[in-house]
Amino acid sequence: MHQRKIQNTSVSLTELGFGASVIGNLYRVTPADDAAAAVDAAWEAGLRYFDTAPHYGLGLSERRLGAALRGRPRDEYVISSKVGRLLVPNEEPRGVDTEGFVVRDDLRRQWDFSRDGVLRSIEDTLARTGLDRLDIVYLHDPDDHWRQAAEEAMPTLAELRDQGVIGAIGAGMNQSAMLARFLRETAADVVMLAGRYTLLDQSALDDVLPAARELDKSVVAVGVFNSGLLSLDRPAEGMKYDYRDAPPELVARALAIAEVCAAHGTTLPAAAIAFPYTHPSILNVTLGMRTAEQVVRNVELHDQRVPDGLWDDLSAQGLIRSDVLVGRGEGGVRGVFDGQGHRTDP
Repeated sequence: MHQRKIQNTSVSLTELGFGASVIGNLYRVTPADDAAAAVDAAWEAGLRYFDTAPHYGLGLSERRLGAALRGRPRDEYVISSKVGRLLVPNEEPRGVDTEGFVVRDDLRRQWDFSRDGVLRSIEDTLARTGLDRLDIVYLHDPDDHWRQAAEEAMPTLAELRDQGVIGAIGAGMNQSAMLARFLRETAADVVMLAGRYTLLDQSALDDVLPAARELDKSVVAVGVFNSGLLSLDRPAEGMKYDYRDAPPELVARALAIAEVCAAHGTTLPAAAIAFPYTHPSILNVTLGMRTAEQVVRNVELHDQRVPDGLWDDLSAQGLIRSDVLVGRGEGGVRGVFDGQGHRTDP
């Protein structure tokens, strides 16, 4: 699997990454054996980038991922986690977590982007994973905490990066505007962009993607299925979009995109994975994977041929924005991407 380097760092990511939120029992229980088998399958398929966070299952994702990676050559993979939510004892447990994970709520999340909070969070993550270091650390959803995140947390991460403790630093969010600010106004190397550069939403073209290109910084794309609506060949009523029931007009648009995909000999989910690579600043797509079967399917979708003409047709029909950078390098020169929509430039 191809690897791409985060600009101006020594950290390289495989084009496809393993998102470990779901093995933290997101929405439903994932048996421990299934979680371990998913990581094993990802490794066998050549994935070497794994992303987790304390938020995911109140530490369960970190513990499971660390256990599954233990014993594998540490220099052969990249792992990222996040800071901003400390896990502290829950004085009023109700039995089950209330933030989407099916785990006991003996712990609770406490927002903290202070220097001490960042250092404590990293220390706790290392203890849960059993690892000796983290390669990438992101600020996690600092939407309501810009000042402390930018003025305390990011300088702390920059200090650790400059000391060689961390390889790269950044922020991960479900919005693009503040991510652009992190790229322009802080020492961030990379941002994790959730759901804002997909076949149904290209709003990142208005802010974070131009910033990344201008500043030679990098973007990891997540949420490329927009919570599920783009995950099947034929979208249907009742599917989710950004964690809610998809409105009928979006289902209809997704179906229209699926029809164009079929005409080009590919599928909607394969195109959803390939699409972010059409922007030169996006070096990785990371997908949540709960089982070995899901890993195999996602790798197969990633490897499907998605012809360049698909993007042109979608643009011509008004199904994606006309300013999508489809297979064009600087000056509009084609040849930056291969036939799958994957980058081939150095």
